[in-house]
Amino acid sequence: MGLLQLLFTDPIVFFMLVPLLLYSVIIHEIAHGWVASLFGDNTAKHYGRLSFNPIPHIDPIGALALLFVGFGWAKPVPVDYRNLSSSRWAVTAVSLAGVGANILIATLAIFLLQFRAIYANPFLYLALSITAEINIILGSFNLIPIPPLDGSRVLMEFLPYDAKYQLARLEPYGFFIIVGLLILGILDPVIAFIRSIILGSIGILLSFMG
Repeated sequence: MGLLQLLFTDPIVFFMLVPLLLYSVIIHEIAHGWVASLFGDNTAKHYGRLSFNPIPHIDPIGALALLFVGFGWAKPVPVDYRNLSSSRWAVTAVSLAGVGANILIATLAIFLLQFRAIYANPFLYLALSITAEINIILGSFNLIPIPPLDGSRVLMEFLPYDAKYQLARLEPYGFFIIVGLLILGILDPVIAFIRSIILGSIGILLSFMG
């Protein structure tokens, strides 16, 4: 169900969900640019893409998808991989940064849900539950190893040149491939598997948080 339909059926949840989803994808992108800056590339900073102002991050098609499909995306943060130090591990760190940010947000949300004061407040409980679920879904989806998703860039760093080249060639068609596989349900077990790994990672993080 798209968010636009939710606006008419449950406007309170609509106005809660939109900023939570929007900032989840924005923080995902900012994380890419921030980690890239740690490894020597300031392209994102130069173009003002490390800001929490949503305007520079909004992708018109992604915003429309959010309203009509219920799942959207922000503009990818620009990264010049030629500027990164220690190439393979820097690219891997930058590629995983967005997913890492989503995992941390989900972990914090689940941690806060353990407190009785929040559990007793329906509004806060719903907001944090939605935040956790959105970020787990975003993390799981972005780890799929199909270009242009983050998982593909990580995979390419460890593939032989010929295999890396062949995978990179899919990028112009990646969006259509992903949509087709989602419609057919082929990606469902992949997402479920990645989701289980993320939930395990969250469990480990929560154990350190007490």
